[in-house]
Amino acid sequence: MKIIGITGKSGSGKSTLTQELSKKINCSTVNVDKIGHKATSNKNITKKLCEIFGKQILNDDEKIDRKKLGNIVFSDKEKMDILTEITWGYMQEILDEILENEQGKYIILEWALLPISKYWEKCNTKILIEAEDEERKIRVMERDKISEEYFLKRDSGCIDYTPYDFDYKFKNDYTEKTMDNFANEIKNHIEY
Repeated sequence: MKIIGITGKSGSGKSTLTQELSKKINCSTVNVDKIGHKATSNKNITKKLCEIFGKQILNDDEKIDRKKLGNIVFSDKEKMDILTEITWGYMQEILDEILENEQGKYIILEWALLPISKYWEKCNTKILIEAEDEERKIRVMERDKISEEYFLKRDSGCIDYTPYDFDYKFKNDYTEKTMDNFANEIKNHIEY
């Protein structure tokens, strides 16, 4: 099995590219952020996070409110590191199990933080998708129903992709044609 890694900042088009490419090469996909969401739904993890950050991170249903938690961790690297330390083991277990059980020829891992994880070196094809910051901001604010202030706080926690090696760097202009062309280019390369 070959792993295709797709990374980029929030709103750059990772999910759209993942969907397009997965259709073209008929493969499974993993949105690693969704595994992170599952982690914060785990009762043991919720308990640990409440012990550290307080019960103000909970919503009315006694579940983690990701926006409340985000307001705490996105502006403080030390607190973000604590969140990562608490959730990462759980996330790795799930991701390792998915990769171990995958039967297909390819699998796509999609995650903004992929280049700083152990899974980056396992990727056979590494793709960075980029987009104009203002366009990303507008799209993410609308998609996630968040304020500009929250977007900027969350975006400040992004990693710097410059030092990493990529097989492809793609500038997304959010047109269907450009995305389709790029997915075809990757398909042709990996199936060559």
